[in-house]
Amino acid sequence: MTETSQHKQGFTSDRSDENEFSAALAAAVDYRGDVTIMQENGTEEMGYLFDLTGDIADGNVGFMTKEDTSPRRLATSTIKSITFSGRDTAEGKSFDTWIKKYVEKKLAGQKASIECEDLDEE
Repeated sequence: MTETSQHKQGFTSDRSDENEFSAALAAAVDYRGDVTIMQENGTEEMGYLFDLTGDIADGNVGFMTKEDTSPRRLATSTIKSITFSGRDTAEGKSFDTWIKKYVEKKLAGQKASIECEDLDEE
């Protein structure tokens, strides 16, 4: 598995390969979009994963959903699989990328603004 595949919408990892799952869980914490978590008890929820503490075997992560924005902790040992569900809202939006696009527009004689782009644009 490549780092790029970990960050792609629709990618799923489960505990059948602990090394891949460990890398996917770490990537999910850095992902700026929603993930779907399937827990060992069969519960499936979509939300934002953050703040991994400890390790994959006995750590925990912060998790919140759109319905309940109160952060809660999930034991990593209870997570059966992770699917990268939502688009990474910051993908391609680094400062360097912004500068490059700004300069390209200016050089092409197009309107270039310092205003933020809408995050919902594809």
